[in-house]
Amino acid sequence: MEDIEKLLDGSIAAEGYVIDARKPIDLAQIDFDKLRKIFEKNRKRITTEQLKGSIENKLNQMIAINRTRIDFQEKFQKMIDEYNSGAYNIEVFFEKLIRFAKELGEEDQRAIRENISDEELVVFDLLTKPELELNKKEIEEVKKVAKDLLGTLKNEKLVLDWRKRQQSRASVRLAIETVLDRLPRTYTKELYQQKCDTIYQHIYDSYFGQDSSIYAHA
Repeated sequence: MEDIEKLLDGSIAAEGYVIDARKPIDLAQIDFDKLRKIFEKNRKRITTEQLKGSIENKLNQMIAINRTRIDFQEKFQKMIDEYNSGAYNIEVFFEKLIRFAKELGEEDQRAIRENISDEELVVFDLLTKPELELNKKEIEEVKKVAKDLLGTLKNEKLVLDWRKRQQSRASVRLAIETVLDRLPRTYTKELYQQKCDTIYQHIYDSYFGQDSSIYAHA
């Protein structure tokens, strides 16, 4: 934050120097109280653009690994559209961005709170969204299904170029159907089939072979 403040000072003091307000900063490192002080030092537009760019950057990363977070994107875009339409001023917009950034930070740490990996969280979310009426015991059962499914697939089924061979694709599909058959009774036959389709598509899109996936360098 001190580096950012110095850079902001330079953007005003140095003739001809222009800061790239779109350059994102790490949301996890933001001291929001200090950011407010910078905002109040007559740097409202630059500080707001910095924060907006940081949120957009982080949000894109989070959605790339878990597309069930698309509702965050919709909420973020709605805030921007409302501000651009004049629904509220820059002070209100800035505070809304801070609240949203904190909410995004909590979502980013949800896998830790749920005691599962980021990859398992994606499967868990795909199995439970839109929200289902699940009790605590059933939620834990779904988590176990997500863990067991990924363990089975990564250890036994996701071989090199599995997507190119019909037999390998069929084996992955069968493994998904077998493990998901252990979902709680809340899942009707129709919902079970829908989740099998959803999870298979997720695996196909995200896992390319042994130790090769979109999560390899996440």
